[in-house]
Amino acid sequence: MYNIGMNKLSIEKKTQVITALVEGNSIRATCRMTGTAKGTVTRLLASVGKACALYQDKHLNNLTSKRIQCDEIWSFCYAKQKNVPENKQGQFGYGDVWTWVALDADTKLTVSFLVGLRNVECATHFINDLKDRLANRIQLTTDGYKVYLDTVDDAFGSEIDYAILDKLYGKEPEQQKRYSPAKCVGTVKKVIQGNPDNEAISTSYVERQNLTMRMSMRRFTRLTNAFSKKIENLEYAVALHFMYYNFARPHKTLANPYPRTPAMAAGVSDHIWTIEQIVKLVSRE
Repeated sequence: MYNIGMNKLSIEKKTQVITALVEGNSIRATCRMTGTAKGTVTRLLASVGKACALYQDKHLNNLTSKRIQCDEIWSFCYAKQKNVPENKQGQFGYGDVWTWVALDADTKLTVSFLVGLRNVECATHFINDLKDRLANRIQLTTDGYKVYLDTVDDAFGSEIDYAILDKLYGKEPEQQKRYSPAKCVGTVKKVIQGNPDNEAISTSYVERQNLTMRMSMRRFTRLTNAFSKKIENLEYAVALHFMYYNFARPHKTLANPYPRTPAMAAGVSDHIWTIEQIVKLVSRE
């Protein structure tokens, strides 16, 4: 079985492999669970992940979102930043990598995402992509990362209600410094543009998505060796995750009046997708 190529896998076997991946299993664990070769699993992830990225880029448009929350989540690729070889220093895909996420607070739809660096260039691309997917004025909340100020202003101008939620942190306990973040002791809301609803100034939902990502993608798990060795595989894994999250996984907060996915709540889909449908995107795209 370990010599079976990807093009010879049945749709049932492909579905089994992708199911294992979206439920947070590593590549090697997926190989052991499904009896599939590592190269086959990696190639399947690449083909399905690319199809998922193309599908979402094409269909997550003209959205009528009202409240959007943005955040960035850290991971690393190839090696941690301090261990990147000198000949690979400064090259994207070696060391720190950040995934930018824009989440609709009402439908829980991930409207836009970007795997890149935590800098002005990636922030500009991310915010412009977000704007292009929206059909109306929104209320936007971000954290206090300063690059948002100019990029949001350049993209939206005065056509936005924008606020920042700054978090205040206490001193880190010395014995827990390596493993635990400092305790959040308070928040400060700052209105930047327009007239945002004070009660809706929050990043709680998008920060909860950070936990979902760490639980659903083995590459984001902290303090393990389950990191991406190639940046392309990280990008494919992120695209697959959000395709599953947006279209195939019913969200508990959207169960009334019936089980729905974020895509259904946002009017982008009319049904709950199956993993098999996601796998079949490869032939459609």
